[in-house]
Amino acid sequence: MARIPKGAPMSPVAFLMIAVVISVVGCGILYLRNRTPSSLDSGIDNFRREMQALAPRDEQAPPRRWWRR
Repeated sequence: MARIPKGAPMSPVAFLMIAVVISVVGCGILYLRNRTPSSLDSGIDNFRREMQALAPRDEQAPPRRWWRR
């Protein structure tokens, strides 16, 4: 096995391989952090959040119609 002397420039292929490995690891981390939860509890929580968003606010008065005064 040939020894590479200190201070010798890095091989372009080795440099590209290091960049590819770093990119793949970074993309994997981003994918795992931002994926959609798929458990049963997360589905129930998502449904509850949507129902809260659609529910009328307590402080809002119901709209009055002109024929019911």
